[in-house]
Amino acid sequence: MVSRQTAYATALALTLCYAGAAPAQSTNNLGPREFPDDPFIPDETGGTASGGSAQVWVRGAYTSIQVNVTAAGQNILGDAANEPSIAIDPLNPARMVIGWRQFDTVASNFRQAGVAYSHDGGHTWLKNTLDHGQFQSDPVLLTDSLGNFYYVSLHVEFPSQTYSVDVFKSVDGGVTWLPPILASGGDKEWATVDRTGGIGDGNIYLNWNVQFTCCWPNDFTRSINGGVSFQSPIAVPQPSMKWGTSDVGPDGELYLVGTVLSQTGHVVAKSSNAQDSSVTPTFDFVASINLGGTSGGFASPSPNPVGLLGQVWIATDHSAGPRRGNVYALASVNPFDLDPLDVMFSRSVDGGMTWSNPVRVNDDLAGTNAWQWFGTMSVAPNGRIYVIWNDTRNDPFPGDSVFISEVFHSFSLDGGLTWSANTSVSPAFNPHLGYPNQRKIGDYYHMVSDNGGASLAFAATFNDEQDVYFLRIIADCNGNNIDDQSEINDDATVDCNDNDILDACETDAGPTLTDFAALQRNLTGPGPVALTFCQMLLDSDQDSDIDLADFAELQRVFTGR
Repeated sequence: MVSRQTAYATALALTLCYAGAAPAQSTNNLGPREFPDDPFIPDETGGTASGGSAQVWVRGAYTSIQVNVTAAGQNILGDAANEPSIAIDPLNPARMVIGWRQFDTVASNFRQAGVAYSHDGGHTWLKNTLDHGQFQSDPVLLTDSLGNFYYVSLHVEFPSQTYSVDVFKSVDGGVTWLPPILASGGDKEWATVDRTGGIGDGNIYLNWNVQFTCCWPNDFTRSINGGVSFQSPIAVPQPSMKWGTSDVGPDGELYLVGTVLSQTGHVVAKSSNAQDSSVTPTFDFVASINLGGTSGGFASPSPNPVGLLGQVWIATDHSAGPRRGNVYALASVNPFDLDPLDVMFSRSVDGGMTWSNPVRVNDDLAGTNAWQWFGTMSVAPNGRIYVIWNDTRNDPFPGDSVFISEVFHSFSLDGGLTWSANTSVSPAFNPHLGYPNQRKIGDYYHMVSDNGGASLAFAATFNDEQDVYFLRIIADCNGNNIDDQSEINDDATVDCNDNDILDACETDAGPTLTDFAALQRNLTGPGPVALTFCQMLLDSDQDSDIDLADFAELQRVFTGR
């Protein structure tokens, strides 16, 4: 059997040959690098006793459940866990996996690939460690159309400080994992998988920060065989990007987004042919995005002194409605005003070529010195956009450099034109507690959404330690604390276009929710909603969406005004 060290040496040699004998990593390094400067500690509990049952924390209707627990479901004292990523089986949403950076002791910089799975929708979790004793970081989790899970992880060899990426695969919902497949890569990698059902279905796309890599100047690779192997890396056209994410559009097109290396702006790259296994991928263009500020991190004082304040997120609309194919970008940025950080959003309706003026998602008063950091986005199959972030607006001691934060949430039903009132969905926590030798709580959170809501993996210090939590955010467009699907299933309202969004919520112009409910009651009576209401509520404006605009036309017909 070939050793891991021999495999890495061989892979590095091949990479250097392909890249024209470029250096193993760039020398124009900005910010700290990832490398194992502390030894591995075999005892996964850090030599401490169990800290009791898994932590469960409640804020109103929202419950945060600890994920990084022992095999017996117990909290571990003296460890640290951050940078979580989540994946959910599209064939069985009750099966989900969360991965994170697992520090066995809070004083150590050595981290492993922590992972846990749940087969009951996130209520309970069973933890494991992949590739025990190997330095792993920056996890990204994926699921393909068949329900296979992938754990993508930065791997660094010491003392050579050789950067690469390991890809682990599970075919049983995260219970067991195959040995890792070596891929090219570098620090702060991100990955996505094609689940469109087209010619690229199952393709895995991987890109990374070209500043810390095995294979400068190359920063992109793909797998066309379900993660069995990855192709030789290629370079995304300039300007190179970092600290970003990726997504596959409804027609199999690939989008990459990030901050430019100079940190002065944001860019998106698009490939239309990456889905075609018969060709080497090329990129259609690299376009600039105005997000109303600059991304960054590694600043003190800040909520995350030696880490990022969030990544740049890109997501696409896969719905059957009029916004199908829209592309969305979001990041926590330092705006060009008095606020230290805001969550800003932009959209493209022409496949990423041009972008709208930025929209501010957080609704606190400008100039209040609140930090909105770790902005994170996902788009449900019905087109509902979910956004969460850490927010210091309720810090009882603003300006004291502690940055007491809560997780906040907002959503949009109209492609990001308008946003719901911001809602706190977690208890407050001090992000400066439980530092794992690094003064940060990681660099990102991760969220996956479906038509019923969003599933979030995040890190917090509710227990005075850095732990990873799972949080379910329900879809509740009318703000009555009842999830939309339950209202539809109970015939309490109508969803005539069967997209799991209340028809009365689908536009913000014209009639109100109260008007809609009143007419519905007058036409159908006080009992369950009759089918005849949907029969009457037609797509009168022919925009491929039944919404309040169509209700207005129905109201006009019945009232004459």
